[in-house]
This record gives sequence, structure tokens and C-alpha cells, in this order.
Amino acid sequence: MDRPYFYKIRVEGLITEGLSDWFDGLAIRNEPSGETVLAGWIPDQAALFGVLGKIQALNLPLVSVSRESRAGKGTVV
Repeated sequence: MDRPYFYKIRVEGLITEGLSDWFDGLAIRNEPSGETVLAGWIPDQAALFGVLGKIQALNLPLVSVSRESRAGKGTVV
């Protein structure tokens, strides 16, 4: 992965929006189901593994990771 991709990462549990900076500026959306979606551009695979490591450090179960084929300015988290 040599260029940025737009990712949506879903976890069980809630993450406060105050941790957005810790998650490299990813948007954080808590859902009524008790899951959280982290979304945004991730520059490379090393950065992706860094985000996944932070999720693991919070002991949050990973539900899914999806790389979107394209995301424009109008992309909603």
C-alpha cells in the first residue's frame, strides 16, 4: 500500500470523540447499537496497523475493516 486509502473500521464499544487526535484525526461515530465507526484517510499500511494497535490497546473487539474504493469530499462517516 503505497498511497492513502479511505478506511472504515468498526469496533464493539464506544470511543469518545476526544480520542480523534489519538486516532490520527479519524472521524469517530458512535452508533446506538453500541458500536463505533472510525473513518478517514490512512496514509499507508504502517499507519493502518498503528490504528489497529490502538484499538487493541483499548481492548475493543474488532468487527470489520473496509477499504473504500473511493471517498470524495462529500463522504459521510
